[in-house]
Amino acid sequence: MEIFNVVGQNILYSGISFNTNFLEANVLNILLLLSGLIYVLKNFLGSILNDRQSKVLVAIRESEERLEQANIRLKEAEKQLAQTQIIINQIINEAESTAKKVRESILEQGKYDIKKLTQSSKASVKFAESQVRLQIQQQITSLAIQKVNSEFKNQINSIMHSKIIDQSIMQLEGTINL
Repeated sequence: MEIFNVVGQNILYSGISFNTNFLEANVLNILLLLSGLIYVLKNFLGSILNDRQSKVLVAIRESEERLEQANIRLKEAEKQLAQTQIIINQIINEAESTAKKVRESILEQGKYDIKKLTQSSKASVKFAESQVRLQIQQQITSLAIQKVNSEFKNQINSIMHSKIIDQSIMQLEGTINL
């Protein structure tokens, strides 16, 4: 910090002035040196700047070409996306249609199975009814025969028995004589 203070005070006390003597100030030498540098460096710096400019232009052209290619790829990708979306919608529609058909088929098969089971159970019930009727008829017939036998045994006595035998013999004699 002290250094800055010392330098600042020197400048204040000494003062800054402009030297108007061209020869003493070496203004001509500086101008000649500057013009020589400009003449010599103009070609060198010009060629470097031209090279740099051509590289920048090439880079810009390449970037524009890449941008154009990227836009083309983007358009292709958008077309593919649209086509893919159409295919996805078709698949969804087909899946819904197939699901509807399968559901209807299952319902129809269920109705058919129910109808078949109903017919089968009706047939089983009819068969069971006919079996029960047959058994009842057999039991009724058996009971009727037993009752007739028991009544017949009760009603038949020795006199009736003799009459029946006599009638049977007569019938037999009548058939033999013929």
